[in-house]
Amino acid sequence: MPHDPDPPPAKKFKPGSVLLSLNYKKKPGMLLPRKGNASTPIEVQRKQLPIYQAKPQLLNQLRQLNNAILIGETGSGKTTQIPQYLYEAGIGRQGIIAITQPRRVAAISLAGRVADEKRTQLGKLVGYTVRFEDITSSETKLRFMTDGMLLREAIGDPLLLRYSVVILDEAHERTVHTDVLFGVVKIAQRRRKELNKIPLKVLVMSATMDVDLFSEYFNKSPVLYLEGRQHPIQIYYTKQPQSDYLQAALVTIFQIHQVEAPSSHDILVFMTGQEEIEALARTCRDIAKHLPDSCGPMVVIPLYASLPPVQQLRVFQPAPKGSRKVILSTNIAETSVTISGIKFVVDTGMVKAKRFNPDSGLEVLAVQRVSKAQAWQRAGRAGREDSGCCYRLYTEDEFDNLIPMTVPEIQRCNLAGVMLQLMALGIPDVTNFDFMSKPSPEAVSSAMEHLELLGAVQKKDGAVVLTALGKKMASFPLEPRYAKTILLSPEFSCSEEVISIVSLLSVDTVLYNPPARRDEVQAARKKFISSEGDHITLLHIYRAFKKVSGNKVSEDWCRENFVNSRNMSLVKEVQAQLKEICLKLNLKLESCGANTENVRRCLAHGMFVNAAELQPDGTYLALDTHQPVAIHPSSVLFQAKPAYVVFNELLHTSRCYMRDLCLVDADWLLDAAPEYFGRKLHLTKS
Repeated sequence: MPHDPDPPPAKKFKPGSVLLSLNYKKKPGMLLPRKGNASTPIEVQRKQLPIYQAKPQLLNQLRQLNNAILIGETGSGKTTQIPQYLYEAGIGRQGIIAITQPRRVAAISLAGRVADEKRTQLGKLVGYTVRFEDITSSETKLRFMTDGMLLREAIGDPLLLRYSVVILDEAHERTVHTDVLFGVVKIAQRRRKELNKIPLKVLVMSATMDVDLFSEYFNKSPVLYLEGRQHPIQIYYTKQPQSDYLQAALVTIFQIHQVEAPSSHDILVFMTGQEEIEALARTCRDIAKHLPDSCGPMVVIPLYASLPPVQQLRVFQPAPKGSRKVILSTNIAETSVTISGIKFVVDTGMVKAKRFNPDSGLEVLAVQRVSKAQAWQRAGRAGREDSGCCYRLYTEDEFDNLIPMTVPEIQRCNLAGVMLQLMALGIPDVTNFDFMSKPSPEAVSSAMEHLELLGAVQKKDGAVVLTALGKKMASFPLEPRYAKTILLSPEFSCSEEVISIVSLLSVDTVLYNPPARRDEVQAARKKFISSEGDHITLLHIYRAFKKVSGNKVSEDWCRENFVNSRNMSLVKEVQAQLKEICLKLNLKLESCGANTENVRRCLAHGMFVNAAELQPDGTYLALDTHQPVAIHPSSVLFQAKPAYVVFNELLHTSRCYMRDLCLVDADWLLDAAPEYFGRKLHLTKS
């Protein structure tokens, strides 16, 4: 993961610095649910869950209802128990019970847990399907899956006839796939009724949500409330607004550590990304060394998506006796991961999220305020096993002014992939699709223009229709530009390389960059670096990994080269699946060997919308939007000044940075889209 071009303020704290304490305002405790002890036998744990008491009533209701909204506090047992209750009661036995999750980590871990509870091998009665991984069989009746996977199935089977029950879980997260799935499931349910097919039961579940909105959308569905056994949580707000939330987090951590006993009660701190987490972790460790012995030792553990799995698992291990564990985490710990032993939560009130501006065509990753729903979700992490405390690094007035719910992703993302998927589903009028929260007309028309540029759709008799290329693009579980790049690759005789690069970009980053070992990282990577850009550098790393993968040395190789071995193995699986799709589409798979210019030509043709041009003053402009952009310091091209580049994404901190760049020629861009560049840009063929 790249380092941050703006070093977080946490770095300025030196060992021995004076830490001033923060003034907090105490609020009455709120109640939150409790979870069973991990050492209790599974059958006993199941009976101890709050949902167990409600089982007879719940089944009675679910037998009669075709739609229901179920609100159950985190830890009530709804996600693991309801699918089992339905199956055991014979409800929905004539088909498969699907349980959708917004995140793959949740789908995989939940399937494992339920398989354990049913005493069955994973993949038999209970299985899971996530992108590029299917652990199910003909015996599978309880199928955990990401919402994106159920959507892909709907392309081949719009009525979802294999399923008798669809449980849409964690509905409050409102990912793009979840929102599209709401509409698709609603249509399938109505059409099945019209065609006298077996009815489809739809259950929408969440810990927090705007119940009226959901109930109204799902034909005025009744709302069922599940109570949880409660633990009180004390909420503290700062008395003054904090201009530097990293400094406030640091002060609060040590305030808790020095004042609150016993030290075995752990602290969970919510932050926005790897860079600031690693910086704060270093500062905490430095300060902890200089504290009096009476405070007890502190074990600081970072948690973010791109950490190697072995390091992620450290958060679940208890701290040594007499030590306090301090976990610095992104919002991965909000809903996807539950960590026992947490007594204190420190909420910075910030999160990193993608935002798309249809007017400028820019999708940027930026730090923003959380919603109230997210703030309560974070606070709840302190009350899983006992009473706890949540320290909010903002005032009560600031909390009151937070938006109630997170803005659904469908209203803040590039809709090109969504529109392509809806057209592949055969939806007659995609621009008027029944979304629960409608995206802006500008975002919809911007997406359709983007698809037209890529050649995926065309206007015919006043309507927009999918082209033959668009149908092929929809076969890939990828962003449209990546699908297009793969489909173009046979023309440049570089399918093998392009599939490898797209696979590398489709998983969490394969590079592990611990800031404390920056010199070692640079020395290890030197042999792979290509002056042609980050894509070719990644390709070199992957080729080297493939030579050793499968050998006993591969783990050592990954460690020596600061590569995430699990993500690299996942790249191989993704690559195999993409090749399978290519073979079904009769695409010729060949390699260009050392001639990587062909790869760059292909990337220019597939990703021309994300191109930037060097200006006379040494800055860059995004060609599509004329937005000033800069090369991210983590790029191998950071010290270079190529005339033209294509990039993967923009990250917005103090300025707009391009990440993952590839060196291209102006001529290639003009060849890729002559009309587009002729109409919008100042490029002229030399």
